[in-house]
Amino acid sequence: MAADEKALSFSIIFNFNVFIFIIVMRTRIKICCISSVNEAKLAIDHGADAIGLVAKMPSGPGPIPDWLIAEIVKAIHPPIASFLLTSEQSSEEIIYHVKRVDTNTVQIVDELTTGAYSDIRTALPHLKIVQVIHVSGEESIDDAVRISPNVDALLLDSGDPKARIKTLGGTGNVHNWDLSREIVKAVNIPVFLAGGLHANNVRQAIETVRPFAVDICSGVRTEGRLDPGKLEAFIKAVHSL
Repeated sequence: MAADEKALSFSIIFNFNVFIFIIVMRTRIKICCISSVNEAKLAIDHGADAIGLVAKMPSGPGPIPDWLIAEIVKAIHPPIASFLLTSEQSSEEIIYHVKRVDTNTVQIVDELTTGAYSDIRTALPHLKIVQVIHVSGEESIDDAVRISPNVDALLLDSGDPKARIKTLGGTGNVHNWDLSREIVKAVNIPVFLAGGLHANNVRQAIETVRPFAVDICSGVRTEGRLDPGKLEAFIKAVHSL
């Protein structure tokens, strides 16, 4: 499937309830680890297409309580997408989690071990499902190909779900972009690229991987807070292509 066809297939994520789509061939931007309504508004005002909201995690930056995620979601309106990052590994718990916060997209950051993606689709037919693939080796390509028919998009990150204390995102580490590029070519759904991105490397990342979207957390933060200067520089770098 060509890149523009992939964009069309996933355009609904950034155009909920919009009936006329204008497909612009550009790399979308997701700003993650948003921790307040003000941060969400700052990211959106600077040009974010999607907002990532991190729930309870075994490690890493940015987790906030579910009540706060629900509050922030109320301030996010179409065509901006709201992503719940959940570490739940059963379809039943993922469904309950989404219902508590009411995002329009769920980002599953660990392996689904109980139940099936179809359970989530049946319970929440309007929800978009994004599965994270932690790129660690050639086996990541096989995982991506196997999972891709069941989800709306993949997100490639640099975590280690097999570590004693799992890291499921927000590591600030870059993974092998050549492997990520192979995944983009191997699947027929949009692919988000995350992991160690910042204003000085995102252009190279996009040129190498050709993702549908890029995703950033720590690269636009200073002392844990969303930094308007870094945010502006990152978005400007993405839009320069």
